[in-house]
Amino acid sequence: MSKTLTEIAQQLKDANKKVQLIYAFNGCGKTRLSREFKQLIAPLNDFEEDDSGIGLSELSNKNILYYNAFTEDLFYWDNDLEGDEQRKFKIHRNAFTRWIFEEQGQDQNIASHFQRLTNSRLTPNFRANFSEIMFSMPSGDAETLENIKISKGEESNFIWSVFYSLLDQVIELLNVPELDDRETNVFDKLEYVFIDDPVSSLDENHLIELAVDVAELLKSSGFTDGQGLKFIITTHNPLFYNILCNEFNSDDNSVNWKGKHFQKYRLLKHEDVTFDLEPQPNDSPFSYHLFLKAELEKAANTGDIRKYHFNFLRNILEKTSTFVGFKRWEELLPSNDDGRANPYMKRIMNLSSHSKHSGEEVAEPEEEDKRVFRFLVQKLDEMYQLKMH
Repeated sequence: MSKTLTEIAQQLKDANKKVQLIYAFNGCGKTRLSREFKQLIAPLNDFEEDDSGIGLSELSNKNILYYNAFTEDLFYWDNDLEGDEQRKFKIHRNAFTRWIFEEQGQDQNIASHFQRLTNSRLTPNFRANFSEIMFSMPSGDAETLENIKISKGEESNFIWSVFYSLLDQVIELLNVPELDDRETNVFDKLEYVFIDDPVSSLDENHLIELAVDVAELLKSSGFTDGQGLKFIITTHNPLFYNILCNEFNSDDNSVNWKGKHFQKYRLLKHEDVTFDLEPQPNDSPFSYHLFLKAELEKAANTGDIRKYHFNFLRNILEKTSTFVGFKRWEELLPSNDDGRANPYMKRIMNLSSHSKHSGEEVAEPEEEDKRVFRFLVQKLDEMYQLKMH
């Protein structure tokens, strides 16, 4: 029976696992789930907090810390519109940013994490009061490019680096078993960390590196008899999902929790805006192409065909064409008598999976488009002679 996101959040809470990993397509409600979970664990009226997930109250009141799209609201650009020279990345100061920058002095660790995910020469330069950052890079001719406006992807990587450094410090603090022996007790009440899709701006090499780092850090966090810091991670990226699954299921004598304290899921969104959180076997890999193929077959069989299903189908066609060595995905389409790809099917696929104008963005395809879709889905195995089962 499908559920609301509030009920899904309760399901995650009741599971009482150390790590819960969720795969979902973009638009399925991952960020909204993080907010519903926060509201369940720490209702807003319990203490003052903003939508960034890093609140304005005292740190000692916190029982959940999360990273999601709203976390980026803590950082914003002053682009120096008049002079176009002094571009600054501003920091919204609150309890957490003050703690990580001013009290813990993590600026150099943050810079190091950031450079590993982007470019070793791209340097964040922090103001003395940590109110803003300016970026620079050597130009290769003994000079340095100053006040660089970094890309949106690099912004996301920088903000993740801040969060990762914060999380590293928190886990180190909480791994000290005796409260009186801890350097500070500001995180003693922390119970949950919710991480929502930290890899949207990474290439595959850096994505793998980040996944391994995250897994190692989370495995190092103490957890005994159901007691300890608990983590929920959501992602739309199948590679990130699979790497984390492998890392959390790997044999590691230093942590005796393989499988027992880890659970992976798929989050599914239905047309009536209800959801299912389906547990997945921890010891089997997540095959993205099989998942897409199952979704396509389900749509073809039920007749509930939406425009995004054409994107799923094209995704399979493009990846398959690369795998078998074809130059173009169209070569996989059924051919005419002259041996060339059926131009009508090619046109339907192009129009249905890509649009240049917002007016073309309709959720319900035409009946003839649906007929072509059902035909191609039925022909997947036969056309490519793939053993996908």
